Amino acid sequence: MTSAHPPERRSGTAWHDHVLWWHLHPLTFTGAEPAALPEAAAPIPRLDQLHSWLDYLIELGCNGLALGPVFASATHGYDTIDHFRIDSRLGSEAEFLALVQACRQRGIRVLLDGVFNHVGREFPAFQDVVVHRAASRYASWFRVDFDEHAPDGFNYVDFEGHRNLVALNHCEPAIADYVCEVMRYWLERGIDGWRLDAAYAVPAPFWRTVINRVAAQFPYAMLVGEVIHGDYRAFVHDGGLDTVTQYELWKAIWGSLNDRNFFELAWSINRHNDFARAFLPLTFVGNHDVTRIASRLNHPQHLGHALVVLFTLAGHPSIYAGDEQAFRGVKYDRLGGDDEIRPEFPTAPAALPAHGWPTYRLHQKLISLRRTHPWLNRCRVEICHLTNRQIAYTATDPDSDSQLTVLLNIDESRSEFPLSTLPSSCLLASDDSPPTRTVEAHGWAILQ
Repeated sequence: MTSAHPPERRSGTAWHDHVLWWHLHPLTFTGAEPAALPEAAAPIPRLDQLHSWLDYLIELGCNGLALGPVFASATHGYDTIDHFRIDSRLGSEAEFLALVQACRQRGIRVLLDGVFNHVGREFPAFQDVVVHRAASRYASWFRVDFDEHAPDGFNYVDFEGHRNLVALNHCEPAIADYVCEVMRYWLERGIDGWRLDAAYAVPAPFWRTVINRVAAQFPYAMLVGEVIHGDYRAFVHDGGLDTVTQYELWKAIWGSLNDRNFFELAWSINRHNDFARAFLPLTFVGNHDVTRIASRLNHPQHLGHALVVLFTLAGHPSIYAGDEQAFRGVKYDRLGGDDEIRPEFPTAPAALPAHGWPTYRLHQKLISLRRTHPWLNRCRVEICHLTNRQIAYTATDPDSDSQLTVLLNIDESRSEFPLSTLPSSCLLASDDSPPTRTVEAHGWAILQ
């Protein structure tokens, strides 16, 4: 049975509570080629482009840079060829270390994307199996069937039907050794943690083994698991992770706004409260794998509502680069289906289109509010009014009586909220109104 209490924290992890990530996919952000460069080609130092975005990140209110895959891969970064080498489309290890140093000088934490569920077909160990088959020293690294006929002369387990992504065998001790070696290598070079891609597809005991070994040397590291469905609390407890991605809340935020059904959001908030008692989830309204929030919402005026929820609940908020500028883009289930949600960015923020800056400034205001009330990262939320189109909730500091009240209205008319007590001041609102129980049509307010 999973414990209802949070596990004892490792030393040096206090920074986790107040990190706010700006997340990007480096290969597409920097306009890299869609496929790996020839082996003899010189590295292209595209990681240098990110330096001009670090002050932008800080001005937004973030203090963490979460990077998508940066290791040598065949195409999109998730088909890794070499976990110890920076993809030459991005540069070399020297450029990467310079970026880490630039982040360190600004107080920015760095999170890397570790793809340890599967590898690309060009991964040398798998190519050794292709050549030597059962005689390969790496045959046990993969889930292969040498008795089954297939184009390679054997069959293998892939990741969710993608034949170019070869699943690793996590029952093989050598895989745990390899993953530990990779994680330690880059932690030794200054990164602060790992996002563990497709963590849900890997047995939790494997993560427990790896994390116990890595955390013994790097207790401060933040270890984030990508988990979509299932028992988040059990996965954190059994796998030894610090946190997991909160897809339930992501779905409830845009789903409740589109369907005019705040009962869905209320249900998810109550679930989120339970999770936050055991660990602080990684929260988001967008990432590199989903349709952008500005495109997902049926009504553009509800973007502010989604952001208000994100920044007034417990957890570690993460902003997907471009969402703070109201970038649009739809995720498709086909070849090239990520192109819209992973566009190339200009070389510097000054070249961004003018229409996105109001959304950037709204992010700034909400992040500033969260920084001013740092207890929001672990607040307890109580629903105090609920209809299909209106919801009010209080976010309370678990260690004091500090409290904020959030009002969301998605009706076509002004709505009055039957609050038992009226907070004394309005901190932020869609129409900058004074403290009141009434919120404009499609409006929101945060009161204290």
